[in-house]
Amino acid sequence: MDEEGMVTDDKKSFVKANPKLTVLPLVALIFYEVSGGPFGVEDSVRAGGGPLLSLLGFLIFPFIWSIPEALVTAELATSFPENGGYVIWISSAFGPFWGFQEGFWKWFSGVMDNALYPVLFLDYLKHSFPIFNNLIARIPALLGITVSLTYLNYRGLHIVGFSAVSLAAFSLLPFLVMGILSIPRIRPKQWLVVDFKKVDWRGYFNSMFWNLNYWDKASTLAGEVENPSKTFPKALLGAVVLVASSYLIPLLAGTGALNSSSGEWTDGYFAEVGMLIGGFWLKWWIQAAAAMSNLGLFEAEMSGDAFQLLGMSEMGMLPAIFASRSKYGTPTVSILCSATGVIFLSWMSFQEILEFLNFLYSIGMLLEFASFIKLRIKKPDLHRPYRVPLQTFGVTMLCLPPALLLVLVMCLASIKTFIVSGIVIIIGIFLYMALVHAKSRKWTQFNIEQAVVPSDDSDVLQPHQEGTDEASVSLLQVDQEISQSSREGVLKL
Repeated sequence: MDEEGMVTDDKKSFVKANPKLTVLPLVALIFYEVSGGPFGVEDSVRAGGGPLLSLLGFLIFPFIWSIPEALVTAELATSFPENGGYVIWISSAFGPFWGFQEGFWKWFSGVMDNALYPVLFLDYLKHSFPIFNNLIARIPALLGITVSLTYLNYRGLHIVGFSAVSLAAFSLLPFLVMGILSIPRIRPKQWLVVDFKKVDWRGYFNSMFWNLNYWDKASTLAGEVENPSKTFPKALLGAVVLVASSYLIPLLAGTGALNSSSGEWTDGYFAEVGMLIGGFWLKWWIQAAAAMSNLGLFEAEMSGDAFQLLGMSEMGMLPAIFASRSKYGTPTVSILCSATGVIFLSWMSFQEILEFLNFLYSIGMLLEFASFIKLRIKKPDLHRPYRVPLQTFGVTMLCLPPALLLVLVMCLASIKTFIVSGIVIIIGIFLYMALVHAKSRKWTQFNIEQAVVPSDDSDVLQPHQEGTDEASVSLLQVDQEISQSSREGVLKL
């Protein structure tokens, strides 16, 4: 086998010795990929014209969106337990061109999302430290936060995972206390308040969608999970329960115990709710929890983005340098690339990022649902350690409601979002062509395309497993029905 793209024996030993993610750290990482706590859900009450639509949304949306996406992720992540996640699924179903586009859209939207969190962290702190309102203090602080959190990612994914567990406990505990303190003051009839004249449907659906998406992001870390066939389904189930509870308990407490108008429910209002229910100490605790939650969100998103680039490099879609690992087993160049994107995109406003994120994410998820169904048809005998207990027609019906929701979110987008998203899509196409050209001219080194090939064993082979030729098999060899001419096309990228 050619030396190009091969991992050295020393590198393999580092990768194999690096601690893998277990259930609890993975639950925390998924929680922070999707949620991070109830910070930001306040706007759903304002956009919904009162508590009723917000509460109904967080009760119903998990069934028509979160659970289907989590089930799809569980099946495909355990079938292809490789870093790169959905890039591998779509490449297997539709070819490397669409796999690359999916990877670029998801990486770009992830970096945009991550640009929010250092800014939000300072926004919470400036209430107690007004100096962060001044650019002379704010800019160095933003850079310092980004560099510090990037270094934590560099030190190892297992450290990030256990840090996320601690941050999640600290971020959610004040809301559990608030829920208990609110019980004597709750008036259930206040949960039924809604003023349809004040409902902002675009804001409402964008808020619901943003607070309940990104279940598939953890699939980009599948190669770093211990026993993924058992760990992933358990972690996804735990995360679904945790996310739904983290939204509903504070909303039920705040809207049931207080007689606030819907207009007062804007970002950061939970701190005021805490003060009115428990006092200043609870307000400060919630503010501190919100600040720390943003750090957890940054860490989880950065990990997913970086390991996605690593996975794409291992497949031969990006130059080999993106697959280089530090002595801690982390993708150094991929982390630096994602961190640079975060710094350059931090100037955008929250609402702009939110709508752009949702639009690009919707396009990518439609492609993921299509690949899920196509793989069921195209590869019925594919080894699936976890399989959604439905036949092809059943999984099609499972994907239909979330697909309709995705289309609705896209239709509600502004003209500016259509234009900016169109530009991003065009850039992705030209970037693919440029990389094909660079690889054909051998301007830079690319890895030999790799993919996880599901076997008949209960544990699917890992990509860095020694003595296994299948670990460096071309992505196209996952599909034995594809033609030789198509193989040659993929080997160009």
